[in-house]
Amino acid sequence: MDIPNLVNAQKQFFASQQTKAISYRKAALQKLQKELYKREEEIVKALYNDFKKSEYEAIMTETSIVYSELKMAIKNIEKWNKPQKVRPSILNFPSSAKIYSEPYGTVLIIAPWNYPFQLAISPLIGAIAAGNTVVLKPSELTPHISNILREIIEAVFDKNHVAVVEGGVAVAQELLSLRWDYIFFTGSVNVGRIVAKAAAEFITPVTLELGGKSPCVIDETANLKLAAKRIVWGKYINGGQTCIAPDYILIHKSKKQEFIDLMKTEIKGAYGDNPETSEDFPRIVNTRNFERLALMLENENIAIGGETNKEDCYIAPTLIDEPKLDSEVMKGEIFGPILPVLSYETEDDIATVISKYDKPLAFYIFSENRSFANKLIGQYSFGGGTVNDTTVHFANHRLPFGGVGESGIGGYHGKQTFDTFSHKKGIVTRGTWLDVPTRYAPYKGKLPQLKKLMKFS
Repeated sequence: MDIPNLVNAQKQFFASQQTKAISYRKAALQKLQKELYKREEEIVKALYNDFKKSEYEAIMTETSIVYSELKMAIKNIEKWNKPQKVRPSILNFPSSAKIYSEPYGTVLIIAPWNYPFQLAISPLIGAIAAGNTVVLKPSELTPHISNILREIIEAVFDKNHVAVVEGGVAVAQELLSLRWDYIFFTGSVNVGRIVAKAAAEFITPVTLELGGKSPCVIDETANLKLAAKRIVWGKYINGGQTCIAPDYILIHKSKKQEFIDLMKTEIKGAYGDNPETSEDFPRIVNTRNFERLALMLENENIAIGGETNKEDCYIAPTLIDEPKLDSEVMKGEIFGPILPVLSYETEDDIATVISKYDKPLAFYIFSENRSFANKLIGQYSFGGGTVNDTTVHFANHRLPFGGVGESGIGGYHGKQTFDTFSHKKGIVTRGTWLDVPTRYAPYKGKLPQLKKLMKFS
């Protein structure tokens, strides 16, 4: 594929103004909706073929989220695009003021492999709803989903409006060498830096959905049985390959052993005596990631799990008891089914661990002490989080989803996805029936009037 020609063709198509028509955007989204419903079985099968994701998880964490975003965009696109009235400034009297949403232009979306369908299509919906043209690059690590995404997009869209470009690192580098009007990237922090550097070359605005070492703090008042159940779900869903999964546990020392015992019970309840035979436990996406994770298990005190099978890219749901902070498993984001458990006695102990890492994408607290939970929420900077559960803040489309610092830039979900892909243009419309002379030279004698006006502006 001639990528520069494709991008130029999309820029020309955007310049034709067709994508700015709400009717055009809405019809495109409705056509996409129809095609996705028709091909859901193929999507689910592709997810299984890429890393043995079960049908239940495929629908819960991929297709159902996309359908919800689509329905919302189709229903609300006119309202979202309507100019928003704001209070005019007295300095401009008489006037009115509005904020207009306009598309950026030609957008690049680079999707990850861990939720390869949802995290490709969800931002695409917002980009289309906002009136942009889009080039979507799926992950080469999930080839079955990449292939079906290309087929769906080709069936629904003119390539000058939306196109899929498949390929590996070389293709990504070529795409990033070009000038875009907006770049949306989901992936690792290291690749995020490369994307940000490429975007800076052209002062291109970006959204970076990255990750980080997301802590889960459990105090002595927590409902431990419920905490264990919810942590097993949030940590081991998708085989632990979730950017907002709890990355490590910080639990009050007096409750650690009870918690580990409860985790054993909950893991067995979810995945049976041998999770490798469970239909509900996915695999690691490829051998390279398997080997990276297997290295984290070496020379550690494994409390639960630890079994591996390289041929099947299988790593069991695992708990590591009290790893050192300089150990392999505590150096960076784990992104797999391995969960370190560390204990604390004082809030200073919590701070010692959390402050060692950059601002995480998520933060979890299990506690019946509301003031303790509120104190942690105010004390630490992170993308978003949940009290007494894990990962579920992602499911509320009314909440922005995104990181801060090294865990990302910008946010999306629901209307905010539309806003992310829209430039907000402020417009003042002045009346002509009155023209206050205060602003015009000569200024002699007008300063008291100006100071008075500024007090009310």
